[in-house]
Amino acid sequence: MAFKIRSSKFRHVYGSPLRKEQSYENLRLTRNAHDSNFCAVNPQSLAVVTETGGGGSFVVVPVERTGRFDISAPKVSGHSGAVLDIKWNPFNDNIIASASEDCTVKLWQIPKGGIITTLSEWSVDLHGHNRRVGYLEWHPTAENIILSAGFDYKCIIWNVEQAEPVNIVKCHTDTIFSIGWNRDGSLFGATSKDKMLRVLDPRQSTVVAETLCHNGAKASKVVFVDNNHLLTTGFNSMSYRLMSFWDLRQIKNPLHTTDIDSSCGVLLPYYDYDTKIIFLAGKGDGNIRYYEVSVSDSCCHFLNAYQSSSPQRGLGMMPKRGCDIRRCEITRFYKLHGAKNLVEPISMIVPRKVSHTSYFAGDNFQEDIYPPTASTIPSLRADEWIAGQNREPILVSLMDGQVTNTPKITTSKAVQKQDGALQHGPTITTYKAVGHGGEPPVQLRKNKQTNIAAARPNHCENQPPSEPASIKNIKRLSFNEEFVTVSPDSSTKRISLESNASSASSVISPSKTVERKVSSPGTPPGAEPSTNGLPSCDSEHEPLSSQSLETVNDRPKLTSVHHSSSFQSQSHSSATSGVSSRRHQISRAKTISSPHEHSNYINLVIGEPSIQSYSNKIHIRKTWQSPPSSMQPLSEIEAMTPQSDSELKKAYFRQLEEINSLKEQVALKDKRIRQLEAELVSLKEKETSLGPGESNC
Repeated sequence: MAFKIRSSKFRHVYGSPLRKEQSYENLRLTRNAHDSNFCAVNPQSLAVVTETGGGGSFVVVPVERTGRFDISAPKVSGHSGAVLDIKWNPFNDNIIASASEDCTVKLWQIPKGGIITTLSEWSVDLHGHNRRVGYLEWHPTAENIILSAGFDYKCIIWNVEQAEPVNIVKCHTDTIFSIGWNRDGSLFGATSKDKMLRVLDPRQSTVVAETLCHNGAKASKVVFVDNNHLLTTGFNSMSYRLMSFWDLRQIKNPLHTTDIDSSCGVLLPYYDYDTKIIFLAGKGDGNIRYYEVSVSDSCCHFLNAYQSSSPQRGLGMMPKRGCDIRRCEITRFYKLHGAKNLVEPISMIVPRKVSHTSYFAGDNFQEDIYPPTASTIPSLRADEWIAGQNREPILVSLMDGQVTNTPKITTSKAVQKQDGALQHGPTITTYKAVGHGGEPPVQLRKNKQTNIAAARPNHCENQPPSEPASIKNIKRLSFNEEFVTVSPDSSTKRISLESNASSASSVISPSKTVERKVSSPGTPPGAEPSTNGLPSCDSEHEPLSSQSLETVNDRPKLTSVHHSSSFQSQSHSSATSGVSSRRHQISRAKTISSPHEHSNYINLVIGEPSIQSYSNKIHIRKTWQSPPSSMQPLSEIEAMTPQSDSELKKAYFRQLEEINSLKEQVALKDKRIRQLEAELVSLKEKETSLGPGESNC
């Protein structure tokens, strides 16, 4: 019986590490034990998570800038906890997402050419997890869709274009070990500590298929081969490392299982869709094994292994559009050395004889090992994918960069905005950061701005003890604008609050201290005005009986406040002596002097306002803050406000409908105005054309 050898054009693929001068030295790599890559790379930049104290950070350097780096090189630092995972946007080489132990996901805009100074201002901040966020995955075909998995057993699909969650998947009962999209992004798989493999529908938050994955207690990983087949790596009950091949339509048992070895490191899979090769790199190992996946045979054929004596902490895989075609390089890994602060590029090369002089003309282009690869053109927009459309990636040729396919659009069920979608979800707050000098950062997409969306916080045990900086910025950026009119009467000071809204009065949020400061026309420019609500705490001065510190608990309506002239003179005499003690009592109260030195001015403080005063009207920016947990229940107004996320969503969509109807009315009125203007112009032209004695009849 003749022995048949299986033929493969990738049988002799070998790994070639680059020279030391082409590596990246003196980068303080992270020592975190989390089982992620800690490295992300695209044809433009390399990002590596570094070890820092007092928060988390990572460095971003251009790929061509190799050699030894300064220990004080600029970093991307904005997380209050350690960074656990980073991923580049597949459709924009300047946007990177990071997940951290501070329960947030942040998006960063990296300038071309790398960062010059430490970057601490993010583009989008996503709050939705109650515990640390461990894994991130960008959608393979839809633009601005990202999936995050946290240690609170939740997977959240985000629309970063609108800075809001699309859906929350809450089907896991234990820690999530890995996540991965299929080829067209219609499904994603996840493995967890309960030893289960689940395939989930991100739009419906339902489990499509699930089965027992690997019996071992250590982490298992999953990656999709196509839309219906996937690969998992894990351990059995005897702690042997395994790789299993699964069919989504028959997921009860694996189609094939391959024994790897008995090492203890977690196997990290890296799949190349173009060459259909799966690379397995063990965490803490020095070897990289690679297998050729055969869907027709339902198995994986071993090809070769790259061996090294230096253990690896993680790997970053270069996209195919960043590989060197002249060297027949099918992929390139960036190895993080665990024992030294070194990032070493490793090229996986197919041994072929190629002429370096004529490859640009396409004469020696190896078309069999370089099929069309995924491009930077998204197949779908975020709203199209949310509406239920699915589409394969748009492919381009590596020889000339031309698009080679026009994928068809298939449909599935859209994301349903049901009432219970976010009923038990975590607090979701997003905002757009402000750059230096008040200028906003570069937007993710033209003519689109990142919205501010804040939800009522859920006070739970997993919530961080300190208030994050993003919540403070939300309070600073969310405000109402109103005007305070001061009557010029000299005997009494009448202060009325005029709202910009349709209602004549304004409602103040609960548990807010309202401070009013009134200055008479005769007050000298440098003197401290009288303060209503700030009694002196010095023993030498008596407390002002006419002053009162108003803490509004029932959200009353502010209409008017009267102050007598005798009260002003009394308060003015004691204002200078008690100013220091009053500042200690309410340190958040801010006073902004009027541009007119001898004019009346008022300061209403609600949270952290900024006030601009004029001769008769004062422009007030009123911030809104969340009520404290110890606040007493409110009466009628509290009953009218939404109490759950479902009610908030209903109110949100009702407002959208009202806004659309108002826009239609405005458009109709504008159209009518233009018609009247055209008629008026025509009448004027007729009048000018008629002679001095002629009639228009």
